[in-house]
Amino acid sequence: MPKNSENLLIMAASEHDANLFYATRFLAPDDFCFLQIRGKKHLLMNDLEVDRAKSTAEVDQVHSLSKIAKAYQEKHGKRGTYLDLVCEFSEQENAKEFFVPSNFPLSFADPMRERGFKLEVRKNPFFPERVIKTKEEVTAVLQAIRYTETAIGEAIQALKKSVIKRGKLYLQGSLFTSERLKKIINVSLMQNDCIAANSIASCGIQCVDPHDQGSGPLYANQSIIMDIFPRHAGTRYYADISRTVVRGKASPKLKKMFAAVIEGQNYAFKNLRPGVDASVLHTNIQKRFEELGFKTGIQNGRIQGFFHGTGHGLGLDIHEEPRFGGVKEILKEGQIVTVEPGLYYEDAGGVRLEDDVLITKTGCTNLVKFPKVLEI
Repeated sequence: MPKNSENLLIMAASEHDANLFYATRFLAPDDFCFLQIRGKKHLLMNDLEVDRAKSTAEVDQVHSLSKIAKAYQEKHGKRGTYLDLVCEFSEQENAKEFFVPSNFPLSFADPMRERGFKLEVRKNPFFPERVIKTKEEVTAVLQAIRYTETAIGEAIQALKKSVIKRGKLYLQGSLFTSERLKKIINVSLMQNDCIAANSIASCGIQCVDPHDQGSGPLYANQSIIMDIFPRHAGTRYYADISRTVVRGKASPKLKKMFAAVIEGQNYAFKNLRPGVDASVLHTNIQKRFEELGFKTGIQNGRIQGFFHGTGHGLGLDIHEEPRFGGVKEILKEGQIVTVEPGLYYEDAGGVRLEDDVLITKTGCTNLVKFPKVLEI
């Protein structure tokens, strides 16, 4: 990460905060303090983590909180709170103004301002350089993608082996459920050091709600949406892939929906490039779906059609900049975005297909190689 002359302050746990991990490449489950002062990066660490931080964190200097606390007590004649120590260190570094992220704790912000510090919230992307992926970051995303493809492949093989009985799927003699399908996916990911949370394996009417994780029996001749978005435990980078399949025969409407979503994806692949407004592509995909007869709106009291964004940025967060929806967003070389149009109707089920693409100098490259087949 390039050095920056602006003063920055983050207080969080890097295991949960992508900005902090990006700034330090140090992973910890508990909160710690990161300061960037006049281009120099500092960590204030407790004794439990100070040595590990010194050996692995990509910062200029790691400071022991216990040493700062001892000096504070000698100077002020009393024990200092964590807030006291952060403020003391900042004042010693002659830093009274900081940019902080939007999730900076209010319990620290208000007291610091009362002590004369100026804290200005910077909206995401807190580190603008995060939006443009380095070669190493692209490699990390690719690794997560390949493991995700392996997991989806195992899931589809299991679906192919399933037996149809009275309209339901059975695998090895027992009922095949969404929970069982997700277990196949998640175990495969775990074997490749990927962590999956909230994987989606929904079927039939459940597919009409794009974020329904799926539950209960899997049915023949109905859509099954698998949306898998794991993080690699080592690199911390995400993949995000969706496939829709039918075990058996798809209805005519479902086949038309699948073809339309393929067309929408291909339109995006052809037109994604630096300088393009992603919202224009999103709107054109919506219009094309309408032309094909797939209208979006409230039907029978429920939103149906294509009612989410076409995609989003991908990296250390599952959803990050840039946006790929109805808001103007000029694309840049080096960004990674998902492309995931979908169609959802109660009388047919749902279709969503999702790939991850890298914006290149002249267009885009689809990083996902896994095929798209409806009927299996």
